[in-house]
Amino acid sequence: MMRTFRRYLAREIYAATLFVFIAFLALFAFFDLIHELGDLGSGGYRLQHALTYVVLSLPSHVYELFPIAVLIGTLYVLSHLAANSEYTVMRSSGLSPGAAAGALLRIGAIFVVLTFLVGEFVAPASERAAKQLKLRATSSTVVQEFRTGLWVKDDRRFVNVRQVLPDTTLADVHIYEFDDDYRLVSVSAAERGEYADRGIWRLANVWLTRFSRSEARVQRLAEIEWRSVLTPDILSVLFVAPERMSAWNLYQYTRHLAENRQKTERYEIAMWKKLLYPFGALVMMALALPFAYIHTRSGSVGSKVFSGIMLGIFFHMLNSLFSYLGILQSWQPAFSAFLPSLVFLLTAALMMWWVERR
Repeated sequence: MMRTFRRYLAREIYAATLFVFIAFLALFAFFDLIHELGDLGSGGYRLQHALTYVVLSLPSHVYELFPIAVLIGTLYVLSHLAANSEYTVMRSSGLSPGAAAGALLRIGAIFVVLTFLVGEFVAPASERAAKQLKLRATSSTVVQEFRTGLWVKDDRRFVNVRQVLPDTTLADVHIYEFDDDYRLVSVSAAERGEYADRGIWRLANVWLTRFSRSEARVQRLAEIEWRSVLTPDILSVLFVAPERMSAWNLYQYTRHLAENRQKTERYEIAMWKKLLYPFGALVMMALALPFAYIHTRSGSVGSKVFSGIMLGIFFHMLNSLFSYLGILQSWQPAFSAFLPSLVFLLTAALMMWWVERR
């Protein structure tokens, strides 16, 4: 009986969730396209570029919408079963709340895996490709915060990059190297730099100035190799927001910041959210379960779905809110990332306790 129930419930939930995804993605794609139409004509940015950009942005929306879509899909199916008295029949046949929760847990495991795969592999790559496409088409470059470009501390060197091109090629690179006593040892100015492999950059058309106690010597070199902890993956933070980077890239970038004694809180919180977010689908399914125990007429299914939409939006807002609160209040990154899911899980438990008492 349990196997039949689980198969039936899985088929209904997967179909309903897919329908919700299609509706949401169509809506988000429409809004994205409207936004991109304002950039048409910038450089070589044309309609085909805007359409490609919108398509490449869809995996990021898929990742963000997973818990909300799962909540609405599960809520619709369970509410529909309750409205048609099907769930009442299943309970009379011996379906306990624990068994129902276990069935939802097994069904939701697929959502957890899919969310992780999309968030770790598909969405970051497509987001970066979308940003690079737009930068190339609009003939733009990437800089970071300062008018003089990007500044990075790399061991005993301070690196200034005026421009980072969409393919992560560096343009107008200045490297200031110091000794253990913080005395300036050399200054390198390169026209451009391209990543070779294993932490090695090839700098072209370089002016190298070395300083000693008595003199400064200047050399002009056609090409030199520069070994650095900087990699294209680390520089990809310029193209993709931390919340849309992969957990592995966030871990690498956090280590780089920590080694250079820079603040890491934002990226640590983003990393923990990336690891915990896939389990949000299970939390949302647990939140939907109590609605199956509220027997109402078919007409109220729509109001329950609306409640699910509001809960999903609130969950998304709470996730963002606690990220900022964690930075402002210096909370532990794992705590900041886990707290919204914990709040909703406790809410689901309280709702289940309440409907059982009734």
